[in-house]
Amino acid sequence: MRQILALARKELDGYFSSLMALIFVGVFLAVTLFTFFWVADFWARGLADIRPLFRWIPLLMVFLVAALTMRQWSEEQQTGTLEILLTMPVRLAQLVLGKFIAVLALVAVALALTLFLPLTISTLGDLDWGPVVGGYLAAILMAAAYVAIGLFISSRTDNQIVALIVTVLVAGALHMLGEPAITGLFGSRTGEWLRSLSTSGRFQSIERGVIDLHDLLYYVSLTAIFLGLNILSLTARRWGRGMQTRSLRLNTSLTALLSVLNIIALNVVLFPVNVGRFDLTEDRLYTLSPVTLELLDNLQEPLLIRGYFSERNHPLLEPLIPQVRDTLEEYAVAANDNLEVEFVDPIRNPELEAEANQTYGIRPVALMAADRTGQSVLNVYFHILVRYGDQSEVLDFNDLITIEQFGSDFEVRLRNLEYDLTSAIKHVVEGFQSVDSVLASLPEPAELTLYYTPSTLPQALAEVPERIQTVASAIQDESQGKLVFEMVDVDADDSPVTRESLYQQYQIQPIASGFFSTQTYLLHMVLRVGDRGQVLYPSGDLSEAGIRSAIESALQRAAPGFLKVVGVWTPPATGQTDPFGQPIASLQQYQTIRQALRRSYEVRSVNLRSGQVPPDVDVLFVIAPQGLTEREQYAIDQYLMRGGSVFLAVSPYRLTQDPAAGSLMLEPVDGNLLDLLASYGVTVEQGLVLDPQNEPFAVPIQRNIGGVMITEIQAISYPPFVDVRADGMDRDNPSLSNLPAVTVNWASPITLDPELNAERQVSELLKSSANSWHTLSTSIQPQPELYREFGFPVGEPRQRYTLAVAIQGSFESYFKDKDIPVEEETAGQGATENTGEASDEVDPLLAAGKLERSPETARLVVVGSAEFLNDAVFQISGNLSNERYLNSIQFVQNMIDWFNEDTELAAIRSKATGVRLLKPITESEQTRWEIINYALALISLGVIGVIWRLRKRAEKPMPLTMPDTAPDQVQPSAAA
Repeated sequence: MRQILALARKELDGYFSSLMALIFVGVFLAVTLFTFFWVADFWARGLADIRPLFRWIPLLMVFLVAALTMRQWSEEQQTGTLEILLTMPVRLAQLVLGKFIAVLALVAVALALTLFLPLTISTLGDLDWGPVVGGYLAAILMAAAYVAIGLFISSRTDNQIVALIVTVLVAGALHMLGEPAITGLFGSRTGEWLRSLSTSGRFQSIERGVIDLHDLLYYVSLTAIFLGLNILSLTARRWGRGMQTRSLRLNTSLTALLSVLNIIALNVVLFPVNVGRFDLTEDRLYTLSPVTLELLDNLQEPLLIRGYFSERNHPLLEPLIPQVRDTLEEYAVAANDNLEVEFVDPIRNPELEAEANQTYGIRPVALMAADRTGQSVLNVYFHILVRYGDQSEVLDFNDLITIEQFGSDFEVRLRNLEYDLTSAIKHVVEGFQSVDSVLASLPEPAELTLYYTPSTLPQALAEVPERIQTVASAIQDESQGKLVFEMVDVDADDSPVTRESLYQQYQIQPIASGFFSTQTYLLHMVLRVGDRGQVLYPSGDLSEAGIRSAIESALQRAAPGFLKVVGVWTPPATGQTDPFGQPIASLQQYQTIRQALRRSYEVRSVNLRSGQVPPDVDVLFVIAPQGLTEREQYAIDQYLMRGGSVFLAVSPYRLTQDPAAGSLMLEPVDGNLLDLLASYGVTVEQGLVLDPQNEPFAVPIQRNIGGVMITEIQAISYPPFVDVRADGMDRDNPSLSNLPAVTVNWASPITLDPELNAERQVSELLKSSANSWHTLSTSIQPQPELYREFGFPVGEPRQRYTLAVAIQGSFESYFKDKDIPVEEETAGQGATENTGEASDEVDPLLAAGKLERSPETARLVVVGSAEFLNDAVFQISGNLSNERYLNSIQFVQNMIDWFNEDTELAAIRSKATGVRLLKPITESEQTRWEIINYALALISLGVIGVIWRLRKRAEKPMPLTMPDTAPDQVQPSAAA
C-alpha cells in the first residue's frame, strides 16, 4: 500500500506542478456552477434540492476525466519512460492503482469544491441530505469507472489527443445507453436492458438517495474490468509476437473476455433484484410506510395489480417503468403471496386490450415524441389496475406522474407512487368488504332505473345500455333483494313516464345527439331509496368498471353513515361589469378544492338559510364567508355546539377586480363570522400580514423581439403571499406532518383569547416568519418604483403572526343570550311560543331548541385567509410551472383526515415526493450567493494548489523500496 500511495503522490505532484490540471478542474467548476444556476434555472424552480447539479455532473464528468487521464500512459510512451517504469521493482497492479488513485483523488477534490452549493441551499431551505450523500457517492463511483476506462485507453496509444477523444467516446457511449434518445428507439424490455448497462441509469438510481447493492456492484465491476484490462495491456508489452507466446496471448485474452462477459451477465441478472437496499432520504421516501405494510398484511382475498405499459413507450416515461416494477415487487413481498403483480402490453395482446377498454375504461394516451423523422404521435399505455374481488380502480397517466421544468428542459417523474397505490388498494378493499353491508344498511330496497331512448342514441353510446344492464343485473343478483333494476324506454308507447315528467321530477334534460342534430336522447340512471332520488348522468367512464363504480358510489351515498360527508359552503358567484357594461368573470370560484375532496369523501353543497346543517354532514367546510345572515350563522354555531367539526377560511376582505383598471383588489365584506369567532376566543384582525418569505407572483411581461410581441411569465417577490415553512408550523399536529410549506394568500393575523381558550387544546398551526409585518392597508398592488426591496412599505414590529389555528374543546354558543333567529313570516309564532300561547306554525329552529355549550369533542379550525383555496390563486401559482399550490390542498385534505381521525393516508400523502422549498430572496441576494459560490470554489482550488506546491518543496522525495517478493516483478534491464 505504501508503494501505491507513493506512486499516487508522484502523479499528484505532476498535476500540481503544472497549471494544466488546475485549469481543467477550474473549467469544470465554472461550467458546473453555470449550468446549476443558469441552464437549470435554479432560482426559478424555488426548490431546496441539488438535483440540477447531479443532472449535469455525469456528462461533465466524461470530459473532466478524459482530460485528466489522457496523459497518464500516453505521455509515458511518448517520452520513453514507460520502459523505465516497467523495469522498476514495482508490480504492474501497483503502477495502475497508483495512477488510478491519483486521478480519482483529483476528481474528488473537484467534487468537494462543489459542496458549497448544498451548504448554500441548506441555509436557504430545509435540504434533505440523503439525496446529497447519494448524489456525491454516485458521482465518485461513476468517476472511478471513467478513470479506469481512461487509463486503459491511454495505455493503448502514445497520442494524448487520441486518448482524450476515444475516452470521451467510450465513456459517453456508456452514458448515452440509458438516455431516452437511445432507449426510445427500442422496446421497453430492450430499453430497460440498455439502462442496466449504462452509467447514467445507475447514477440516477443512487442519486435519488437510494443505495442498491446491484448498483454498487455495477460500478465496482466496471472499474475492476478496465483496471484489469489496463494491467493486461501493460503486461502484453513484455510478450514477444512470435509463435512461442501465441498460446499465452490467446489464453490470457480468452480468460479476460470470459471474465468480462461473466461480470456483465451478473450485472444484467441482478439489475431487477432488490437486495441490500438502503434509503438515505430523511422521510424514507422510497421505503414502504407501516400503514402500507399493515394494509397488505391484512388482505383476506387475492389482490391483483396489473400494469398496462406499452412495449414502445414515450422516451421520458420509459425510465419510470422499472421504478414502478421495483415498487410493486416490494408490495408483493409485503403481501405474503396475497398479491399478484402483472405487467402486460395491451397492444401486443388484443384480448387484454379489449378487456382493458371495455371493462376498465383503460385507453391509450396520445403523446408527442421526437424521433429520427421529426415529431410523431405515440399512442401509449401507462396505467395501473388495482382489483380486489369485484372492486377495481385504475390509476392513469395523470394520476401517476408529475412534470418539473429545468430551464427549457423538462423532467418527468413519479408523483407519489406509494400514496397512489395504497389509497387505491384501500378504496377497493373497503369497497369489496362493504358493498354487502351498504345494501344491508338500506332502510328499504333501492330502485335503480335506466331511462333511455334507444332510437336516438348516438352510435358511440349504442352499446352502453347493454353494459349498464350487465353490471346492474349482476349487482341485483348479489343484493339478496335489496336492489331492483329496471330499464325504461321513455319514447315507447307503453312507457310509464315521459320526458316532461322526468324533467319535472328529477330535472333530467335531454341531450343533443350531435352538434347539428335536431334529435335528443336520454341515458340517465336514477337511484331511489325511499323518497330520495339520485340522478347518474351519462358522462365520464362508461366502461363496465366505471358504471359499477358509479352505481356503488351512489349506493354508498344513499346508505346512512357509509361515506364521510363534507358539507361545503362557498359564496355565490357575484357578477361584475366593466366600464362598457360587459360582464367580468367572477373570482369567487372554488372548484379545485371540491374536486380534490371528492376523491375520498362525499362532497355536498350546503344551504345554511334553513338555519340548520344537515345532520349527516361529518365536516362543515365554510370558505370565504360573506353576506351571511344571523340565521345562517346560527346554523354554523349550532353545528359546532352539537360536537361537529368546522373548518373556516375567513377574512375581513374578498378578492375582486377593479372594473376600471382591470387589476385585482380587496374589498371589505359583511356577514363574515368575525363576531361569532370572537365569542369563541378567536379574533381575525383587520389588515394583512406581509412577509419577505413569500411565494412569488406570476406577472406577464410583454417583450418586443424583432418586431414580434412576446408574452413571458416572470416571478416577482410578493409579500402578501405568505410562505409558511417548517419553522412556522406546529409539527405536533398530524395535518402538518412532513408538509414542506403552505402558502396563505392575503392573510389576516389571528389572535387568541387566553382566558376563553385556557381549558381547550389549542394548536397554532401556521405562523409567518420572524421578519413579517402587519399593515392595515388593503392595497395589494406592488409599487416597486417606490419600495424597491419588497414593493410594499415595511412596517413595525417585525415578528411572527399566527395565520391558522386548530382548537378542540367545549365552546359556548354565540347565541346563548340571543333569541333564535327565526324567519320573518314565523317571527310572530316565535313570540307566541315565548309567551306560552299555542301556535299552528312553529319555526323548525324553535322546535329543535338551542344548544348553549358544545361537548369536548367539538373541533374548530380557522385560517385567516378567504382566498388561499381560490381557483384564481391556484391559477396564478400554476403559471410558474410548479405545483406549490398543491401544498394548500394537501393541508386541507390532511385537516379533514384529522377531523375524522383518519391520519393513516394523511401520513403517506405527507411523505409526498420530498419537495422542499427555498426561502424567497431578492434578485440581488441571488446574485450575491452565485458570486460567493464561484469565489469560494475557485479560490479554494487555488489555495489547494499553492499548499501542495509549498508542501512539495518542504519535504524530501520518498524513495521507492524493493518488495520482498513479486510474482510479476521485472528486474531492471541494462537499457534502463
